[in-house]
Amino acid sequence: MTDPNKGNDLISDARDEIVGMGKQGMAHPSTKPVLTGAAIGAVAGAVLPVVSWPIGLLAGAGFMLYKRLRP
Repeated sequence: MTDPNKGNDLISDARDEIVGMGKQGMAHPSTKPVLTGAAIGAVAGAVLPVVSWPIGLLAGAGFMLYKRLRP
């Protein structure tokens, strides 16, 4: 069980961040870095023979979101 005083729940932090990005759009401080990570991941996925661009897009966006939550 997670201690509510710690505040280390990655899933709830990610959900709050995604909801904030959805409500505030480009004004949210995490939107631009996450979109940049998604674009870089999509390009990397298109270049690599094993990975397709949608997988790269999701991986890039997920990585940047993680880095925003846990620097």
